[in-house]
Amino acid sequence: MEIRTRRMKPIALIVIAIGIATATLPRAADEQIDTVPATRAALAWLAIVDGGRYGQSWDSAAEVFRSGVPRAQWESMVGSLRAKVGAVQLRKVMSVQFVRDLPKAPPGEYVMIQYSTRFENGQFTETVTPMHEKDGSWKVAGYYIK
Repeated sequence: MEIRTRRMKPIALIVIAIGIATATLPRAADEQIDTVPATRAALAWLAIVDGGRYGQSWDSAAEVFRSGVPRAQWESMVGSLRAKVGAVQLRKVMSVQFVRDLPKAPPGEYVMIQYSTRFENGQFTETVTPMHEKDGSWKVAGYYIK
């Protein structure tokens, strides 16, 4: 699946909201779930970040995300790092994995989505991790660029 973007502002180089890092891979869950709603939530959230609406991205993130980083700090980190990578040019899904346990994260239902993203100033792997919230929605609980 390829996602082409118009000339957008870039995404932060390294941002991690609750300590979810891909260096330590999560234990895969035995059951399978429909990951489409989580993937849609991730893309909608990325569109907010890509549009430079950092405060709105924090507002629309999972509770665990918001409790892990203050809004002003999130806005500052994303704003300063975003200038370093340049505009998003192409984002392509590399993998989608349902997991229940992630390092440094509370137990829950997560979908770890990795994108190969070409920015104006280089190629990076973005990891976006939506979490299944108590209200049934999927909201981003973690974000990382490597």
